[in-house]
Amino acid sequence: MIGSEGLYGNNLWLEWNGCTDDGYYARSAQTTGLMVNNFDYSNDRIASFWANCYTGIERANQLIANINIPAMDAAKRDAILGEALFLRGYYYFLLVTRFGDIPLRLEPTTSPNNADIARTPIADVYKQILKDMTDAEAKVNTSTAMGHASRVSKTVVQGILARVCLHMAGYPLNDATKYAEALAWANKVQTSGEHLLRTTFNAALTNSAYSQIFINHAQDIYDVKESMWEADFKGTRADGYVETGRLGNTMGITMTSVNFQADTGYCYGFIKGTGRLFKLYGNADLRKAWSLTTYTYNNSTGARVNISPTANTYGRDAAKWRRSYELQRPKDKNHGPTNFPILRYADVLLMLAEAENQVNGPTAVAYNAINQVRRRGYGLPTGTPSVVADLTPGLSKNDFQLAIEDERSRELCFEGLRREDLVRWGKLITVMHAVAADQRTYGAGFAYGGLGGENIADKHKLYPIPAAEITVNKLMTQNPGW
Repeated sequence: MIGSEGLYGNNLWLEWNGCTDDGYYARSAQTTGLMVNNFDYSNDRIASFWANCYTGIERANQLIANINIPAMDAAKRDAILGEALFLRGYYYFLLVTRFGDIPLRLEPTTSPNNADIARTPIADVYKQILKDMTDAEAKVNTSTAMGHASRVSKTVVQGILARVCLHMAGYPLNDATKYAEALAWANKVQTSGEHLLRTTFNAALTNSAYSQIFINHAQDIYDVKESMWEADFKGTRADGYVETGRLGNTMGITMTSVNFQADTGYCYGFIKGTGRLFKLYGNADLRKAWSLTTYTYNNSTGARVNISPTANTYGRDAAKWRRSYELQRPKDKNHGPTNFPILRYADVLLMLAEAENQVNGPTAVAYNAINQVRRRGYGLPTGTPSVVADLTPGLSKNDFQLAIEDERSRELCFEGLRREDLVRWGKLITVMHAVAADQRTYGAGFAYGGLGGENIADKHKLYPIPAAEITVNKLMTQNPGW
């Protein structure tokens, strides 16, 4: 279910995160839907997300309940149980961060007659998430032992637990004690010695270690030190299997001529970067030229057309994943093998810096974590201080937090995290209103990119409970405002 189109195969990063201060849905005629914050509880994407998560939970419940039935190696059994526990917790995490109070189902469904389940308070859902994931951490294999990123490892559990605890520390729970727990989990990842930021790249393909991360996703090259957990896709749909995703096709550099599909790959370019994101990068930051395209394609000739460095600052394609790097042939028009990163080590370092700052202030530990990420972004050695790349020293706790928020945009834009970050920081409404106003200052051609920010209201901090659940579950209630 993780790789379904309703989750990491497409919708979670395209539509659920298609309207943030990093990017907007690049269709001026799009006036309804999640991507412009104009929808109701009958929306099919809401229904699909809810159903996919609960299907994953049901499968995990079935496995957990029956794990002791088959005869098998005890260590392998334990690892499988750990992965099932973690995934159940993760699906609940996806749900609770978007819907708030939700039904908590911990046993397999045995009858269609027990569909009426009341909503469990958000604090209790998080308590179960922590229990499932903490139990899993002791059971699953190490990242090094597995050698690939499509399964859940010990450090993946630890890294996601840091993410969970940061969300618990923010809105709506605002449990500040969880910052210390987030710090402890992030530290576990760091001290494991299993992960490092990627610092090398194939000079025949690209000019930075940062861009190499995303080329690897397109070429099925695992780099578990950096890209810790991925939604795994493969094939071209010409092999009889449906194991593909839409990364690079719905979000990437626009190419809408099938004549050049074999080379560039067909791409709709549904997401463009905001002017705010463009201006956020320093001129020497190599991440800018990779995350926001520096060229377009001529649909008649297939040739690349360079964009002036100062042009189109409010409307460049989100370009992290580029179908031109896909190796498998023939390329399908709408699907491909590119993996989606759910957790990267850079994210762990930024979470560590954020939690350290909240617990102890902007210490050397916090600065070291964020500066490693920044140095790599500038193409510099991660362990060497740099006047060009390093964060301004001597910041206050509040200013360091603001720097973390901006750095998460630079490093993690378009990776499906930004909207929920804005919610936990309590900034979703104010930030999106500001982005809407900013988009309109650039002129009529890009003003539509602010529509989602203009539509956003307090009710959008949570999504509506889908109509299908309201219809069949007599104990279900709707979220405020919907």
